[in-house]
Amino acid sequence: MKVRPAVVLRQNDSVLLMHYRYGDTDVFALPGGNPDPGEDLEATLERELEEELGISIQVSQLLFCGVVNNGGRREDVLHCVFMGDWLGGDPALNPEHTTARAIVWQPLDTLPDLNLYPNVGEAILDYHAALLPTAYLGYIDQPFF
Repeated sequence: MKVRPAVVLRQNDSVLLMHYRYGDTDVFALPGGNPDPGEDLEATLERELEEELGISIQVSQLLFCGVVNNGGRREDVLHCVFMGDWLGGDPALNPEHTTARAIVWQPLDTLPDLNLYPNVGEAILDYHAALLPTAYLGYIDQPFF
């Protein structure tokens, strides 16, 4: 099983997302990435956001984890979603480090309606609405794009 950390960065009532296009489908993802050998999840997020977006962040807390079962097509992935604080830099895509097409500030209340990978829009919205404690989501109901 692979582990992939991602981070929720908020600005007012919006969340920073990466916009991808797979065939005819728009897909959105929280910024994050894959750990290098020996790298912890916080360091992974700090490095990935610097490389992909040119921004510095500080990871503040784990929100939740959940597994995407890839149905044997690829290795299953444990997604660990953290809250983070944007410390500096203006987000801009670095095409040497990402295939994303754009960066968007997406209103929180629209997250459940997006093609989101991992499919955690409801969990993010629930967390922000009720300040839920950290949770393990189990298997995430994930459509594939």
